[in-house]
Amino acid sequence: MNICVVGTGYVGLVTGACLADFGMNVTCVDKDESKIDRLLAGEIPIYEPGLETIVAKNTKAGRLHFTTDLGPSIKQSLAVFIAVGTPPKADGSADLSYVIQVAESIADNLNGYKVIVTKSTVPIGTGQMIEKILTEKTGREHPFSVVSNPEFLREGSAIADFMRPDRVVIGTRDPQAIAIMKDIYAPLYLIETPFVITNVETSELIKYASNAFLATKITFINEVAQLCEKLGADVHHVAKGMGLDKRIGPKFLHPGPGYGGSCFPKDTQALADIARRVDRPFEIVETVIRTNDAIKRSSVVKVRAAMGDTVAGKTVAVLGLSFKPETDDMRDSPAIPLVETLVEEGASVRAFDPEGMPNAKALLPTSVVYCADAYDAAAGADCLVIATEWNQFRSLNLERIREFMTQSVIVDLRNVYEPDRMRAAGFQYDSVGRAAKDLP
Repeated sequence: MNICVVGTGYVGLVTGACLADFGMNVTCVDKDESKIDRLLAGEIPIYEPGLETIVAKNTKAGRLHFTTDLGPSIKQSLAVFIAVGTPPKADGSADLSYVIQVAESIADNLNGYKVIVTKSTVPIGTGQMIEKILTEKTGREHPFSVVSNPEFLREGSAIADFMRPDRVVIGTRDPQAIAIMKDIYAPLYLIETPFVITNVETSELIKYASNAFLATKITFINEVAQLCEKLGADVHHVAKGMGLDKRIGPKFLHPGPGYGGSCFPKDTQALADIARRVDRPFEIVETVIRTNDAIKRSSVVKVRAAMGDTVAGKTVAVLGLSFKPETDDMRDSPAIPLVETLVEEGASVRAFDPEGMPNAKALLPTSVVYCADAYDAAAGADCLVIATEWNQFRSLNLERIREFMTQSVIVDLRNVYEPDRMRAAGFQYDSVGRAAKDLP
């Protein structure tokens, strides 16, 4: 089967490569010539573990192709996946301009029956909008079906998520389109992946509702962590006690400096906007958005308190800039407001991230010094902040770190280390939501 994937960003490139690995003949299209040139040269424009290998494998096998020429790619394909960005507007609503452009291009090149699949995260009603665009531009000269097939990829483990997903959601009213989508995902039947077959609108809402719930769970445990600090409780024990309840589960109960990334901030804002537009404000989600912003700001309060209520004239080492480990994605990373505020308040910032620094340079203040490793960042620092829990930060040579620092102060926003161990090693140590002394 010939498949066209429009957009070679995070979702499009992972989708195209994995569908090619399923045995499909996939053409990935992007209007960014430099990105396509890099892909044709075997360079991957994003960092995602395993992606380079699967792209190289399927390119060599002749199943995965890259081009800027959209028209022929649409014409030769039975299924066209829309995987372009839907960035937030100033009011929080999703910007659908790229989706509209792709829909119009599909209409211009419709030469027979096709399944048009929205992989992008889009507001409820986008499927209807795409159908209207195609109908008005073509007059139904050629038949087509519109399908919602949302992605549930976690950055850092996207290949595994695509190959062994928790579920596949297919939203369409057309039995023929359902059959084609099941054929595309046939390898997943062999591993008994659950399939949710529903209408387009329900499928679109499943994606937003899922991300909003996970964002709520993260924000909930972050608020519990702040309460633990006031009461002398330990958030890790609270989370364990909660997570053992099968109705709750342990995932996404890890305290930190707030959620970020390409999905949760954008999707919670978009869902809140959708709800307001139908005069049914989603009050829980609205609260989650406000609370997450406050939690991000509270990270600076921790650093300031650790430094004697002022960071002016101090040097702060920040370990981790990307919003989570195993990705170079800086979008809405909690490290951004942290570093910005530190610089605004007169601190000098030395930073290190294994993959995120190239992207960080376009977002953070120009005064930030980017370092070769964690020890280079710690050199001359009055305070060291762990902002992202990369594995290489979990086993630092603490004696070496302490020797490099001017003052032995660590603020661990990801609870990578145990408080008793850090204090025994000679550090003034602060973390998130843990009592002054660990429980047995």
